Amino acid sequence: MEKGIVPVVEPVGVYISVPFCKAKCSFCNFASDAFGAERMEAYVDRLCDEIVSARTKAASVSATLSEKADTVYFGGGTPSLLAAAQFRRIFDCLRKEFAFSANAEITLECAPGQLADETLDELLKQGMNRISFGVQSFVDQESAAVGRLHTRQQCEDEVARVGAAGVGEVNLDLIAGLPYQTEASWRFSLDQAIHSGVPHLSVYMFEVDEDSRLGKEVLRKGSRYHAAAVPSEDEMAEWYQQACGVFEPAGMDQYEISNFAHEGHCSRHNLKYWRRQPYIGFGLDAHSMLPTEAEAVRFANTDDLDAYIGGPFAPRAAVPEVEVISTEQAFEESLFLGLRLNEGVKLDGLRSQFGEAMVRSVMPALLECEGAGLIEMKGRRVRLTARGRIVSNEVFSRLLVEVAG
Repeated sequence: MEKGIVPVVEPVGVYISVPFCKAKCSFCNFASDAFGAERMEAYVDRLCDEIVSARTKAASVSATLSEKADTVYFGGGTPSLLAAAQFRRIFDCLRKEFAFSANAEITLECAPGQLADETLDELLKQGMNRISFGVQSFVDQESAAVGRLHTRQQCEDEVARVGAAGVGEVNLDLIAGLPYQTEASWRFSLDQAIHSGVPHLSVYMFEVDEDSRLGKEVLRKGSRYHAAAVPSEDEMAEWYQQACGVFEPAGMDQYEISNFAHEGHCSRHNLKYWRRQPYIGFGLDAHSMLPTEAEAVRFANTDDLDAYIGGPFAPRAAVPEVEVISTEQAFEESLFLGLRLNEGVKLDGLRSQFGEAMVRSVMPALLECEGAGLIEMKGRRVRLTARGRIVSNEVFSRLLVEVAG
């Protein structure tokens, strides 16, 4: 680098993990569960300690941590279960370590019916301007079957409530493949989501997690947790395609495999992951990726709550394993994560950043996927096709083998 040139440090995205729920969904295997108030308070204490030591931690792994943050995302779990005073403490710590940009996107994940008025008021004071509701389904039987505690009416009421409070950016999560779901009931949920008027929607196909209660039961072909009523993979794929077809005429453009939005309403925080921009995570099982002089490093916190919180009887917390990302890994990630976006990946951009040899090494696999109708290459840009988005993991595995070879 030439003398006198100061490198531009990109604003960081901040992720706050809050692993508390009123009840754990049967399909969930995240590091989250129902805990008492005393555990939540101890957790916030530890979370604040971690935030104020962020720069020391970044320096210890030779990473650069920007003083500016332009996105903050509270995920979980159900972060809205924290009390107003606890959110106030967390924001006080964040603002001591980071200067929020004037237009910072601050997102809260929330279960319908689990956001107290006092907490909403405090979050609005702190600048929260985006809420993501875990609706999953607008059909009460389907929601109840997987342990969700809300009803369709509560979902509709909550959307209206936060909109009246001034939250203009609202997302609704939907899942294709819940127990008892049918083509008709799925279309009902899609129509209700569009009718809600929110500017962002996310659609996920139900995945059988072998470590979740429902997933274990599906794999053993049992009947507990309504496992026998889970639709087939073909039905899920068909319903996902139906969502894509229904949302587009409603002005909800697909910009990522699972995400749809009106123009100008994409999730800026999640785009950081797909574009390999820097982010730092605080809390249980939170992940981080920060730049270094060479490329980047990745590290994650423990997923053991007792180990994270600490105390005299807690198990010894494992020292976070730091992964130094090589140039080859960075190329793979740029390709796979970029392909998740509908805009795809510019081959010239990959050549400029990683060199002609790396792009050439993956061309046979790209051409094979193009021949199979999974990707399209137009104007030096590579994109997944509609079919490719349904079987994206297959596409990525083909490319991974080629890159590794």
